[in-house]
Amino acid sequence: MSTRTHRTRILLAAALTAATLTLTACNSGEGVQDEGASAGSASTQAPKNSTAPTPTASGGTSTGTGKADPAGRTSEASTGGAAGSSGTAGTTGSKDSEPTRTPCSPASTRTTATEVSRPLNHLLLTVTNTGSKNCNLTGYPAVRFGEAQSVPPAFEDSKPQAVVTLAPGESGYASVLLSAADGGGSGGYTAKSLAVHFDKSASDAAHPSLPAKGVYVDDSIRVSYWQSTMADALAW
Repeated sequence: MSTRTHRTRILLAAALTAATLTLTACNSGEGVQDEGASAGSASTQAPKNSTAPTPTASGGTSTGTGKADPAGRTSEASTGGAAGSSGTAGTTGSKDSEPTRTPCSPASTRTTATEVSRPLNHLLLTVTNTGSKNCNLTGYPAVRFGEAQSVPPAFEDSKPQAVVTLAPGESGYASVLLSAADGGGSGGYTAKSLAVHFDKSASDAAHPSLPAKGVYVDDSIRVSYWQSTMADALAW
């Protein structure tokens, strides 16, 4: 047998051996690589409805059941009730009491008596607050000229609608009709001193100066109520 023939037989035998091993491996399944499940064959499980609230178009929230709170608010059960539903209205305090009215007194005022040309036979009383607090002139002045034992009455129609209150530096006024303009009064006399009580119940009196010649007084004497302006006082 030639060398070439022997080599050919050896190659054929090797080829047959390799083919036999390949067939054996195929039959046993050992020669097939497991690539795993096909990507196309794997089924994707649909996610379950989420229970987390998601915004709704109306501003409320939706839950896993699909129901939405139309008002967009948290229920009272979870918040302990609507805010302010059990609030108690504050009680109002009692009204402030009216300020105490302090009457004017000679100690905290300056009083003058001025004889005026118009109207005739009139004296103007001026009381100016020289203190640091407000004071009130109530009623009308009780005046005594000289040794008179009584005080003259007031013109009742001159009573103002409100008490005259004087702030520091302010003045109040009253007029005194000394005698009848036509000279028809009786019991006339000349007085050179004057005591002015700011009202009939006042114990202290102011003593404004009178003209050196004195003033003539008769039984026509009258006084006005205290006024806030000089013009109102001299109207009487």
